[in-house]
Amino acid sequence: MTHQLSGQTQTGTARPWYPAELPPDATEIVVSYNPIAGLRSAEHRVEKLAALLRSNGYEASVYTDLDEATRKANDAFAAGSLRALVGVGGDGTALELINRTCAGTPITLLPAGNESLLARYLGLSASPEALYQTICAGRLRRLDAGCCSGRLFALMVSCGFDAQVVHIVHRRRRGHMGTRHYFKPIWETVRSYRFPEIRIELEDFHTPGQINQPLFARWCFVFNLPCYGGGFRICPQASGVDGLLDLCTFDRGGFWPGLFYAATVAARCHRALKVCNYRRVRRLRISSSELVYYQIDGDPGGTLPVEVEIVPDRLTFIVPVDSFQRP
Repeated sequence: MTHQLSGQTQTGTARPWYPAELPPDATEIVVSYNPIAGLRSAEHRVEKLAALLRSNGYEASVYTDLDEATRKANDAFAAGSLRALVGVGGDGTALELINRTCAGTPITLLPAGNESLLARYLGLSASPEALYQTICAGRLRRLDAGCCSGRLFALMVSCGFDAQVVHIVHRRRRGHMGTRHYFKPIWETVRSYRFPEIRIELEDFHTPGQINQPLFARWCFVFNLPCYGGGFRICPQASGVDGLLDLCTFDRGGFWPGLFYAATVAARCHRALKVCNYRRVRRLRISSSELVYYQIDGDPGGTLPVEVEIVPDRLTFIVPVDSFQRP
């Protein structure tokens, strides 16, 4: 029987894109600084960036409160004076900014997180001098976003083992944290996680609103961009300009299958496995009869069920001119 997933179906066709220049008369820069991002403080880099901007005629204001920063950015964008909203932090900071700002808001990043996958994908460095040059002479780049039960994301959503680890880490967080803070939660999860079955319902690619035969898996990953922690390339072909999401699942649960999957992903041969399923989709629903956590761009999301869909052209980033060879 056919049933519907909410939302509107998009075309799923790859779109050409072209660099757009920043408006020359926009001089206001809002800096949103997460003071506990990463392993150490980025305060000195924030001060350096703000000083560079102010000494060259820009109006730069720095906020550590997300509500204040995004309210100021939205107001300036509506008035036509916003040149850039700068996120100083990791992927979690970027996630908050894209969810709290209007479509079209020009965002750029000074990476200060443990992985900063989005900043790396966009070709942004951790140097305040380099980011200053990007704000002065960079270009606007539009990308698709994903939407997970009403919350936008840039990179990916995953359900199961890794999401459980993410929830434990963030529940215990008290300040700065690095990769080592994941070791104990990973070990605890390895010992206790039972790998509940996950049900994935996919909208038919050719018949919008119709749901195909569901998939069942123990690991589930949905990508908008080809980025995942630790350098793993689970869906390296994922593109932010094609109006589609890339789904990858693995059928078997357990510690040893997980190690095997990780090895095949590292060797880039996992898609040849019979237990690996890959699809390109516009919309899907993920659920489980048991308690299963999901994570969004490395931050805790909640528990299943969720609906995930693509939102074409939702994100606008300021990137260096030399990053435009990226897909």
